[in-house]
Amino acid sequence: MSSLPAPLTLSDHDRRHRTLRRRRRRETATAWAYILPAVLVVLGLSIVPFVWSLLLSFRADDLVTPSRWVGVDNYDALTQDPHFSQAVRNTLLYTALYVPLSMALGLFLALVLNRRIKLVGLYRTLIFVPFVISATAQGVLFSFILDPEFGAANSVLHALGISRQGFLTDPGQALLVLVAISVWSGTGFCVVIYLAALQDVPPSLLEAARLDGAGRWQLLRHVVMPTLTPVSLFLVLWQTINALQVFDLVYVTTKGGPLGSTTVIVYFIWEQAFKNFTAGYGAAAAYVLALALLVIAVASRLVRGRKPAGAVLVEGGAK
Repeated sequence: MSSLPAPLTLSDHDRRHRTLRRRRRRETATAWAYILPAVLVVLGLSIVPFVWSLLLSFRADDLVTPSRWVGVDNYDALTQDPHFSQAVRNTLLYTALYVPLSMALGLFLALVLNRRIKLVGLYRTLIFVPFVISATAQGVLFSFILDPEFGAANSVLHALGISRQGFLTDPGQALLVLVAISVWSGTGFCVVIYLAALQDVPPSLLEAARLDGAGRWQLLRHVVMPTLTPVSLFLVLWQTINALQVFDLVYVTTKGGPLGSTTVIVYFIWEQAFKNFTAGYGAAAAYVLALALLVIAVASRLVRGRKPAGAVLVEGGAK
């Protein structure tokens, strides 16, 4: 009589393995069930508007009547629009003034506050508070302070024997005043970042430089500043992106005036889309700004990815 084949059975190891896989699948399904609503919201608020606005930039659309396809006519019109050119110039000037001023002042204050001085915590808090205040609140506050007729600023100037200034109503001063307000509020962020970076500077490097006879300026130039280079690159990128997208402060204070002297790109986009009802034209301007931001981000990434020649020499000498 021939022997029957032995029945196939699962070992304890196989049973545990299958049980573990089923448990992982259940955990994965549960996790996706929790995060799926958030994922759908993010996709719905990012991917869909991105695609819709991109298509909108190639159409003539007033958000009321049916739109029509115009191709790249919106982009061609931007190159010939003097108002858009003025907005670009104003934005670049604002950025060129705001970014270096906020970073330089932030570094100076960080160096001052990176010491054991009395009430240093209070000073740090007071410097950071303006950054927390919303740009809308800042605009309302400074609109009252800088009012040409009843503002506190002109009252002080009058007491000092200085003639009244137009400030936000003067085409030659308005953009500079907005830069000053932004520096007042945005410097606090730079101070916090630089303070954190200064506290990470290796004390051994500072002590070695002092033993070699380095003075305070030489320490700052040859030890501290090279250590802060990655942080400075981050701040340049961060502050530049914020400056190119400034809107709420302009909207609350000047609304692009006087005579378009404070019209920046984002305000121009808003004006075209929701004031002049040329949504396709505004979308085209928005994508010009998006392209500029993308170029800045990629360039910053390339700069950060390159190793400075000095670092290579230092490593070679250390070896």
